[in-house]
Amino acid sequence: MIDLVVTRHPGLVEYLIEIGLANQSTEVISHASPEAVTGKHVCGVLPHSLSCLCASFTEIPLNLPQHLRGVELPKHLIHEYAGIPVTYKVSKL
Repeated sequence: MIDLVVTRHPGLVEYLIEIGLANQSTEVISHASPEAVTGKHVCGVLPHSLSCLCASFTEIPLNLPQHLRGVELPKHLIHEYAGIPVTYKVSKL
């Protein structure tokens, strides 16, 4: 289960709830900070300087056609283009 979702996209949050990675009480923020992500299981898009602070980092890979990049995606389009969630443990050397 994800502790924190970092996104500005409500469709992604709905998708994560539907597939069971998040629930209605999962914290959602639009911008990550070191304080917000440290030690948590996080889903979203983060730079490595923040993902290395997380307990784990999960991404939902999206194989989007060019015309859908940079636009708000509703849940049904996330379903259409989402790959299998991938969880990473990133460490800083």
